Amino acid sequence: MALMNFKLVLQYDGTDFSGWQKQPKLRTIQGELERALSKLFDDEIAVVAAGRTDAGVHATGQVVSFASDKARSLASIQAGLNSLLPESVSVTSVQKAKADFNARFDAVTRHYRYQIVRRKEALRLRYAWCEQTKLNVQDMQTCSRAILGEHDFQSFCSTDAEVNHYRCFVKRAIWRYAGPNVLVFNIAADRFLHNMVRILVGTMVEIGRERFTPADFLQMLESKDRRSAGLTAPAKGLCLTQVDYDQTFSEDT
Repeated sequence: MALMNFKLVLQYDGTDFSGWQKQPKLRTIQGELERALSKLFDDEIAVVAAGRTDAGVHATGQVVSFASDKARSLASIQAGLNSLLPESVSVTSVQKAKADFNARFDAVTRHYRYQIVRRKEALRLRYAWCEQTKLNVQDMQTCSRAILGEHDFQSFCSTDAEVNHYRCFVKRAIWRYAGPNVLVFNIAADRFLHNMVRILVGTMVEIGRERFTPADFLQMLESKDRRSAGLTAPAKGLCLTQVDYDQTFSEDT
């Protein structure tokens, strides 16, 4: 039978995982998903993800592609995977994709959300950074506007990032209150560097604390030096919410 390509959308609580990428002797999202797929299809299945989230990072819209030459309905794939995966990982949709679809390389926009709670809230603390100091959100918003468009983000990524270049095109970046005690940063871009969102958030929070100014932020961006920027925000506040593609997908069962 001809090889068929599929697109999955996953959500997961990353708290108890060592990130997305499969690693020897560590519990990862990719490892759990490939184990479940291989059991479901009775064959070795490898997957590609739109974003390789770090340890402790969550997702509501992670996109994964995989191929198989064994016929199964989309509904049976979703139901089968959800019965085999841990409770902290779920498949929210399964679709047929074009033969050359690649979840990582075909993505045109990735969307992330970072959540901060302004007081201790037990039911949010796995998914948010609890930051109770007074913040100048207006200055943080000024910084978020400064990163719109294409920029070199070398100052805001891990020093061990293995990339050909540091330029990213940011399509959306905004701070907003999602309730009286919940501050959310939403960002969308064509690509993200390792730890980029967490370093941007950590630096902007330090600006909100008035340790730095928005003018300092612009100098950090221009310096292309990680040492000039601020702290890396905790992983638990970060969530991959959506990935956009140009092509359409079939939902036939």
